Amino acid sequence: MTGLLPWSLGPTLKPIADNCRPRFGARVKNPFSAYAPPVDLPVMPPVRPMLAKAVREVPREPGLVYEPKWDGFRCVVFRDGDELELGSRNDRPLTRYFPEVADLLANGLPARCVVDGEVVIVTPDGLSFDLLQLRLHPAASRVRKLAAETPASFVAFDLLALGDRDLTGVPFGERRALLAEALTETPGLYLTPATDDPDVAQDWFTRFEGAGFDGVVAKRTDLPYEQDRRVMWKVKHERTADCVVAGYRTHKDGEGVGSLVLGLYDDEGTLHHVGVASSFTATRRRELVAELEPYRARALDDHPWGEWARLDAATPGAQSRWAPDKTLSWEPLRPELVAEVRYEHVQGTRFRHTARLVRFRPDRTPDSCTYRQLEEVPPAELTEMFRP
Repeated sequence: MTGLLPWSLGPTLKPIADNCRPRFGARVKNPFSAYAPPVDLPVMPPVRPMLAKAVREVPREPGLVYEPKWDGFRCVVFRDGDELELGSRNDRPLTRYFPEVADLLANGLPARCVVDGEVVIVTPDGLSFDLLQLRLHPAASRVRKLAAETPASFVAFDLLALGDRDLTGVPFGERRALLAEALTETPGLYLTPATDDPDVAQDWFTRFEGAGFDGVVAKRTDLPYEQDRRVMWKVKHERTADCVVAGYRTHKDGEGVGSLVLGLYDDEGTLHHVGVASSFTATRRRELVAELEPYRARALDDHPWGEWARLDAATPGAQSRWAPDKTLSWEPLRPELVAEVRYEHVQGTRFRHTARLVRFRPDRTPDSCTYRQLEEVPPAELTEMFRP
């Protein structure tokens, strides 16, 4: 399979951390601004990226290709000569937040193309989603400063258009080969590794979690590009932990519990906000209101996060620059209830993704909910993912 051999990386790759250096000056436009001149491409914005559905194990069947699942911002790039636009999976503009990525793409992509990929930030400890979130800042001066201090990179994994040709109906195997040929060697621009060997994919899944990878994606080599459809497969790490339920947020429609605010104790006995559990059905949201009601009485008496609640502040440690209309206010609860939740992995001191409630644990006491229960994943050398 041309372009689909293990470690088929297209442009020669040096260690990724050494190559993430910004060079500003590319002419970029905001695709969602009324002042941006439109691009004229076979595939026009907005594009809703092709998605994957979760499975428990790495699929093993003929005709599949496997790729790492990157932990970054999904990004579709539209380039038409000097016009270069970056769009998120939810049709939001990314260009102004990542000027160094726009610059490297202007140097490394064909003059006319549409490319699907991921914006990532690499640190000595692996991929950092927290640093990506810091980029969603209204001040251009702040964005430029962060771009210089912690430059982002772009990992390409699909080609939707090239020149005047719409490739969305072309099999993925051919799109992948064309993408590998189309990229120009540029520091900070990478073609995602790919393999047709499920054992290699399983090795990636096991070894590179410590570098911040989400897991593994599998797709058919004959797959056309199907926007906003879950036609690929993803295998992600999943574990359970017992957490203190310290509060909740009301659902966005105003009815029922939208998410549980979770905490874990450190060795000094301080309760830290570790994330939220959500994705409840409408019926379950209403049930949770009644189940949590007994814990609302005198909730602020000695609540470890009482100061935030009294100031009517957002959930401790939570911000939503990406969705400014999303409410982060919360209802404190006496930190007495324990919930078992499923989570994928921890970044720093918080769950990287939203957790899911398994059950409440009346048999557990809150002081047993500590960071010590979390499985420690050994760090992985990220440059191994880009070996020749």
